[in-house]
Amino acid sequence: MSGQRTPEEIRASIQQNRMELAASLDTLRAEVAEVTNWRKQVALHQREVLIGAAVTGFVLGGGIAAIGGLFRRRSRR
Repeated sequence: MSGQRTPEEIRASIQQNRMELAASLDTLRAEVAEVTNWRKQVALHQREVLIGAAVTGFVLGGGIAAIGGLFRRRSRR
């Protein structure tokens, strides 16, 4: 191959690249839509979400109780 392409070959190559790019973008859009669908993600990982919510509630509840305990101790002195 001499490395020289005809204008028709170049146009055909560009068109093929455009078609491949369009297909890749469609695939990417579908994957992004699936990953960012938080309702589906929560449904798929319901157990983990519930455990995380319980731990968060426990930590926040304990943190509030600890701060309340600090204020009660200071006010008694």
